[in-house]
Amino acid sequence: MRRMPEETGNRSRAERRVTSQIQREVMQLILDRGLPAGSPLPTETELMNDLGVSRNSVREALKALQALDIVEIRHGYGTYVGEASMTPLVDGLTFRTLARPDDPTGALAEILQVREVLEEGLMSRVVDVLTEDELDRLENVVTRMEAAARDGGHSFPELDSEFHELLYASLGNPLVPQLLNAFWTVFRRVAAVRGWTDDITPEVTARRHRDILTALRARDVEGARDAMSDHFRGIEARAAQGARGVS
Repeated sequence: MRRMPEETGNRSRAERRVTSQIQREVMQLILDRGLPAGSPLPTETELMNDLGVSRNSVREALKALQALDIVEIRHGYGTYVGEASMTPLVDGLTFRTLARPDDPTGALAEILQVREVLEEGLMSRVVDVLTEDELDRLENVVTRMEAAARDGGHSFPELDSEFHELLYASLGNPLVPQLLNAFWTVFRRVAAVRGWTDDITPEVTARRHRDILTALRARDVEGARDAMSDHFRGIEARAAQGARGVS
């Protein structure tokens, strides 16, 4: 007998609830056992017995957790605890931004605003903890930026990323560079899809990073915040110009 649409829909919702519950139980199992990334998880059969659910329910839950990078399914070898990386966040934000073709600048501006607030807010902490050795390493990056700008006139996203990673490494909080890099990756992915190109000269980018570094060496919190704000104004201008160029 054919199921009525309402009955099919109710069953689908119930299955989703069951899958979500199993996901939570698998995550709790990982936490309760203190399993680090790379550790093998119990087999499907063991999970079925431990959780009292079907093999299909276990598989659906594990697939969903794999999409979140909480587990890693290695076909032929088993299932392991994942890295819980920022990849799902990056993928979701990229899709969210690209799904607004009528307002690409506004969508990117939201991401840039969040990153700007984080970076400016961290300036007071960074100024207090940066060592002279760390400032010298930042100096090295800026010097390479300036050399690249003089020699080839090409943009240098790798050096830009390296500068910001070094800047916050002193905080000893690995989540900070990971989160900031996630926002930066989204920006670059969207720019690549839209076919946007840099409208800002490499010399200007290098000078803005030099201004940030100069304020940091002077232990000038407000100056560092202002320089970082100028840096983001340039990024926003680039995004707006790129959007106009493809509209």
